[in-house]
Amino acid sequence: MSTLTLKGPRWVTVRQHRRALWVLPAVVAASLAGVIALRWFAVHGADLYPASPDGPLRSAMDLAGTGILLLPLLVGAFVAGPMVARELESGTYRLALTQSSTPRAWLASKISVAAVAAVACSAALVGVYRLGWAPLDGTWQFSWADRGPYESTGTVAVAYCLLGVAVGALVGQLVRRTLVAMAVTGLVTGLVMALLGAVRWSFLPVRTLTGPPAGGPPFVGDGLMMDSGLITASGGRLPEWACFERSHNLSVCPDDMNVTGWYVEYHPASHYWPTQSIETAVVIVLAALALWAAFAVLRARHP
Repeated sequence: MSTLTLKGPRWVTVRQHRRALWVLPAVVAASLAGVIALRWFAVHGADLYPASPDGPLRSAMDLAGTGILLLPLLVGAFVAGPMVARELESGTYRLALTQSSTPRAWLASKISVAAVAAVACSAALVGVYRLGWAPLDGTWQFSWADRGPYESTGTVAVAYCLLGVAVGALVGQLVRRTLVAMAVTGLVTGLVMALLGAVRWSFLPVRTLTGPPAGGPPFVGDGLMMDSGLITASGGRLPEWACFERSHNLSVCPDDMNVTGWYVEYHPASHYWPTQSIETAVVIVLAALALWAAFAVLRARHP
């Protein structure tokens, strides 16, 4: 990141963390080069890897998805520890306050530099991931709804990085111990990601398909199946194994059960971007609340 157009606290923040900031474009460039090489190998590497030429690409993209999932935790930990808590712990922030800089400007410089870097890096990595994911889309563990590809191909990864910045700024002030602040921020950010990941498929109503009793549940294509089972003549629903418990045969249902067909509840692929948008909005609101709390703590301690 260039410091030529920066002044005051932001210039100081960039100078303090310039090595870490230079690592980010290097990671993006290395990732892009790696994905391009692996895509080439997936197309032309059958002679060297005849069993599965896209195997190295699949392995790399699996690791990349995990890396993007961890990125918000790393961003938050860096903001909480080296950027905020370490200065409070060592007392070096007082030097900034003697250079005609207010406490608000000191914290705002940390947050703005971290936010710009996090957004730029995460958005670039999402683009690189989509480049590698494209030939694998729809295959095992690389569906649009799978954990990893879902977060790594849309806007939620960027939003979670912003949440990490805001939580880091808050926790860094509250804890004021570098390592502890890093651990707490990673834990809080991870818990929010896990919670929203558990409820994201409740944001939109599911669609329902029905079919005849023979042949099993209806096929939903590339949709995300949420539930399936049996329909009775009265309109009631039974678990999909209900007939097997009685007849010990998946294809035979006793007449007294009055089974008339199957149902499947699912999310179609068209729910991907609406779900991304809703989750992104929720995360941005949480980040804004954490940011407001961070400045509230600052005002309370430096009136």
